[in-house]
Amino acid sequence: MSVLETLHGLLSLAVENGASDVHIKSNKPAYLRLSGRLESVEMDPITPEEVREFIEQSVPAEFYDLWVKNRQVDYSYSAPDGSRFRVNGFLQRGLPSVVMRHVSNTPPTFAELNLDSPTLANLCHEKNGIVLLCGATGSGKSSTLAAMINHINHTLDRHIVTLEDPIEFTYADVKSIINQREIGIDCPSFAQGMRSVLRQDPDVILVGEMRDRETFETALQASETGHLVFGTLHASNAQQAVQRLFEFYPEERKHALQRQLAGALRATITQKLLPAMEGGGRMPVTEAFVLDALGRKTIMDGHFEKIEPVIEASEDNGSKTFNQDLYRLVKAGLVAKDDAIKNSPNPRQLEMNLKGIFLSSGGIVS
Repeated sequence: MSVLETLHGLLSLAVENGASDVHIKSNKPAYLRLSGRLESVEMDPITPEEVREFIEQSVPAEFYDLWVKNRQVDYSYSAPDGSRFRVNGFLQRGLPSVVMRHVSNTPPTFAELNLDSPTLANLCHEKNGIVLLCGATGSGKSSTLAAMINHINHTLDRHIVTLEDPIEFTYADVKSIINQREIGIDCPSFAQGMRSVLRQDPDVILVGEMRDRETFETALQASETGHLVFGTLHASNAQQAVQRLFEFYPEERKHALQRQLAGALRATITQKLLPAMEGGGRMPVTEAFVLDALGRKTIMDGHFEKIEPVIEASEDNGSKTFNQDLYRLVKAGLVAKDDAIKNSPNPRQLEMNLKGIFLSSGGIVS
C-alpha cells in the first residue's frame, strides 16, 4: 500500500469518528483528537520517509519551495473522498510531522454550532465597521466566521471577498457572490490582498488574521468607507483584543487611534471550547463585547480596564461576559459545573452566581 493510500485511510477514519485533528509524528502511530482528547490509532508507526513523502506529494506546487526553505508550511488538502483538511507540515528535532484539521465541506449554521444567533446575525447585518473573532488556536473562530458568512450568503445580496491562509470552508453562491482568495496562491500576503480588495467592489471583507499594522490600517480604512470587515485576532478576552490592536502603533499614534477605533469597531467575539455534557463533542462559551455609546466612550477615553464591567452591564445590546455565558450553559445542562469553573476567568464569582448570589452596584442580590 502506498503512503497516500495509508494516509487517505487514516483521514477517512478521522472523518468517520468525528475527529477534529489528525496528528502524524515520525516513528509514531497517528493520533486523533476526539472531543478535545488525543487518542492513538492502532497502526504501525509512520516512518519519517513516509511523512516527508506525504507532505511533498500533497503540498501545492506554489508552496513546495516554502517547505524546503522554511521547513514548515500551511496549506489545504482535499482527500479522494472529498473531505478537506487544513494542513501544517513542520520539522521537529529534524524529523517531519504533520497536523491536519478536518474542515467540513458545508459551512455550519449558528444552530449547529450552538451559538448565540441573534447577536451574531445582527452583526452580519451591519452596513460597515469591524467585527473581530478572538480566541486561542482551536477555539472555533474559523467555524463561527464561516457561520456568519453563511448567514449573509443566505439572507443578503452582498459581494463577499475572503482572504484566507489557507482556505478552509468553501461556499456556493446563494444570495451573495463570494470570492475566496488563498494567501500564497491567489495573492502574496494579507497586506497586499487588503490593498487590492478595495478595488474589487466588496460589501463584506473577511481577513483570516489581523497580523500586522498594514493589514489592520487597511481594514480600518475599509470600514470607514462603507465596508463590513470580519477578522480574527489571537486574544483571550475583549480587553486584550483592543489593547493588542494598539500594539501595532507607536505611542504618539495611540490617542488618535482611540477615536478611530471607537468609531469603527462593532464587536469583539471571544470563544473557548468546553466539553459538552451530552453526546460528546465540545460546546462554545462566548464573551461578546457589542459596542454601544458606553463601549465607544470607554475605548475613546482609553479606559480599557473598564471593558469587562461595561460588558457585564450591557446584556440588553447582546454583550455578555464569559461568566454570564458559563452560568447559562451550566443552568441549561450543556456543560458540567466543574468544567465551567475550571475555565472561568473569575471562578469564585461564578461559584457564587451558581448558588444564586449576584453582586450589583447596590450590594448583594440573591
